[in-house]
Amino acid sequence: MEKRRILKKIFGTPKRPRISVFRSNKAIYVQIIDDLSGRTLVSSSSREKIFKNCTKTKKELSNEVGKLLGQRAKTLNIQKVVFDKGRYLYHGRVKSLVEGIREMGLDF
Repeated sequence: MEKRRILKKIFGTPKRPRISVFRSNKAIYVQIIDDLSGRTLVSSSSREKIFKNCTKTKKELSNEVGKLLGQRAKTLNIQKVVFDKGRYLYHGRVKSLVEGIREMGLDF
């Protein structure tokens, strides 16, 4: 129900795709989606092999995931995006993720 209410306002296009976040107790997942074609363009998560033996806190790891997503988005020439935080507050791990994405030059 809440997801539908958010998606009424936030919609990704090919020129400005949507960044969607899912946060579990142990991991964080983020993807860039083009809603018109229904495709995931780029994705990243803290469960990838790169972060397997990482000893950072969850908040620091979220920042690294954001930087990785930003790098992958740059390879596809994605520069402007719309942010969909879902039902999560803009605080803690979600905020750290966004800061990592912004460090890589994506514009919200």
